[in-house]
Amino acid sequence: MATDAITEFAPAKINLCLHVTGRRTDGYHLLDSLVVFAGVGDEVTATRGQGLTLEIIGPGAAGLDAGEDNLVLRAARAMGVADAHLTLWKALPIASGIGGGSADAAATLRALARLTGRPLPDPAAVLALGADVPVCLAGHAVRMRGVGEALSPLPQLPPLACLLVNPRVPVPTSQVFAGLASRQNPGLPEVPSAALRSAADFAAWLEGHTRNDMVPAARTIAPVLGQAQSALEAVPGCLLARMSGSGGTHFGLFATLAEATVAERTIRAADPGWWTAVADVQDHAAAPDQALTAPEPGRKQASSEGPKVKQS
Repeated sequence: MATDAITEFAPAKINLCLHVTGRRTDGYHLLDSLVVFAGVGDEVTATRGQGLTLEIIGPGAAGLDAGEDNLVLRAARAMGVADAHLTLWKALPIASGIGGGSADAAATLRALARLTGRPLPDPAAVLALGADVPVCLAGHAVRMRGVGEALSPLPQLPPLACLLVNPRVPVPTSQVFAGLASRQNPGLPEVPSAALRSAADFAAWLEGHTRNDMVPAARTIAPVLGQAQSALEAVPGCLLARMSGSGGTHFGLFATLAEATVAERTIRAADPGWWTAVADVQDHAAAPDQALTAPEPGRKQASSEGPKVKQS
């Protein structure tokens, strides 16, 4: 049990691929996805307090709802915590396919567990917070199946950097699922060892053997997503460009952070209103002590402010 403030990093989740393989009778979709995390994200700080309160700050804070339905407060209630002050430093865009709200919920669970000494909720309670919360709580590279509850570790991936691009158009996940043309698609093949030799080999394997089944429906909702894809494909050094999750954030994979940084400058010059961020692709979320001691953690990673819309 801690007495001082506890800060947890909430890294962006990247679906390197996302296959929709079925739909249960209760309406939940079955997925097969390879998930990694980026070294850019939000932060959740927990301190002791009277009652349960939430403050939202940061470049993406304006317009966000700190009411009872916010995932941060829902996660706190799932922990059985009634007395704590929570501060969410918001950098990631919402409704964007990179698990911002789910990452915040997972960070809240970790922070409150450290602050109070309470155990984490059982897996069913974690899943009830959202399909992406279990993978964000795991915080390392995994293959995610089922409705988000079945996680298996991936082999060690080659070093990768990424450029995240979002044209500031929220893409509601429910609308994307409703627009799917097919819900019965083949699952993922196993990752061969040859694909792990280098960043280029891994990106080539992803491009040739995997996909994101959400793309057509997401582009129907927000046609500008096609422009984000094209912009990433056009920059030198981009090994793979693809939409993450249900959109609208797209990622470009690069062999080095330097190449991704140059690419970001090119895209921002052409579309200065878009949200962009450059980061290393991490096999696991930043350790709590790193999130606490890094100077201005997360605050220099995102290159532009998040969209000013309500979070749900």
